[in-house]
Amino acid sequence: MIRIALVGLGKMGLSHLAMIRVHPDVEIVGVCDNSKYMLSALGKLSGLATFTDYEKMLNETRPDAIIIATPSRLHAGMTETALERGIHIFCEKPFSLDWKVSARLAGLAEQKGLVNQAGYHYRFVGAFREVKRLLDLGAIGKVHHVLAEAYGPVVLRPKGMSWRTLKEEGGGCLYDYAAHPVNLLNWFCGKPESVSGTVMNSIFSKETDDEVYSTIRFSGDGPSAQLSVNWSEESYRKMSVKMTIWGAAGRICADRQECQVYLRDSAEVPPGYHKGWNVKYTTELTEPVWFYIRGEEYSAQLSYFVRCIQSGEPHNVNSFSSAAETDRVLAMLLAETQSSRLNAQQGRPGAELSSAAL
Repeated sequence: MIRIALVGLGKMGLSHLAMIRVHPDVEIVGVCDNSKYMLSALGKLSGLATFTDYEKMLNETRPDAIIIATPSRLHAGMTETALERGIHIFCEKPFSLDWKVSARLAGLAEQKGLVNQAGYHYRFVGAFREVKRLLDLGAIGKVHHVLAEAYGPVVLRPKGMSWRTLKEEGGGCLYDYAAHPVNLLNWFCGKPESVSGTVMNSIFSKETDDEVYSTIRFSGDGPSAQLSVNWSEESYRKMSVKMTIWGAAGRICADRQECQVYLRDSAEVPPGYHKGWNVKYTTELTEPVWFYIRGEEYSAQLSYFVRCIQSGEPHNVNSFSSAAETDRVLAMLLAETQSSRLNAQQGRPGAELSSAAL
C-alpha cells in the first residue's frame, strides 16, 4: 500500500480525497488544512488523522507521497519541503506563480528521482490524448496554426472575490484558466519562442485579469497559435477548453466531448480513420477508471500518479518540468502585457517578447 497524505480541502482537495481514498492500493495517512471546522467534520465522519500544521503532518505520518491542493502561492514552499524529505508529489496547477522557482523545483525532483506530477487533468481527457496521438503520427501533416480556447463562468460580478482572483494568491484568469490551453499547446507543439499582442483585461476582478488573448509563435518554421481565454463568460455553464489545429493535410478540433478530424486526400490516414470527416467521442476514447467523480480524467491522473510510484518511474506525462514550461509561457504573457502597457504610455509601438527576454 502507498501511504498518501493530502493538504488543502478546497474544491480540488476534497475531490482528490474522495477519489484517492477509495483507490485499492492507497492508504490515506493524514489530511491537513487551516480550517478547524472542516477538519473536525472530516475527522468525525471519516476517522482520518487531521492536522493544521503541514510539517507536523509530514513528521508524524511519514507518507510515501503527498497531494498538494492548496492556493497557488503555497505550492512552491510545500513542494520543496516534501522533496527534501524524499516524498513523491502530486501538486495542483499552476505549479508555481514564479517560473524560475518552478524550474528549480523540477530540477530538484529530477535530482532526487522522485515521482512528480502537476494537476493538468486535460492531458488525461480521451479526446485530447487522441489529438496528441494523431499529431505524433503526422496525420494532418505539418501543423501551421492552432487556436487554443478556454471559457467559463468563474467571475461574474465585481464582488465576491476568492483567492483565485487575488494577484499574489492565485494569479487570476492567466494562471487559473489560461494555464490549461497553454499546457496543451506545450504538449502538442513544444516550447514557444515568443508572444505578441497580448491583451489581459479586467472585467470584474479588481487585482487581476478576467480575459487573456495573445499570439504565440513557436521556433523555426513551427506553428503560430492564438490564445483566447475568458473566465467571465456566463454563456458557458462550466469550463470549456477547445483546441483547433490546422495542418497541411487536414484539421483537428477537440474538446472534452469529442475529437473531430478532417483528413485531406494528401493525408497519411491512420488506422480507424478515413479521408474526409471523422468524429471520435470521448466515451470511446476513455479507459474505465476505478472511481468516477466529476470526470474520468480526474481519477485517471491520480491512478497514473500511483502507478508511477509503484513502478519507480519518476518521469511522466505531467511532470514538474512540463508544468514549469507552462509557467514560463504564462510569465512571457504577463511580461509582454506589462511591456505593451508601458510602451503605450510612452507612445512607443509594441513588440513581441521572446523567451530569451525572461
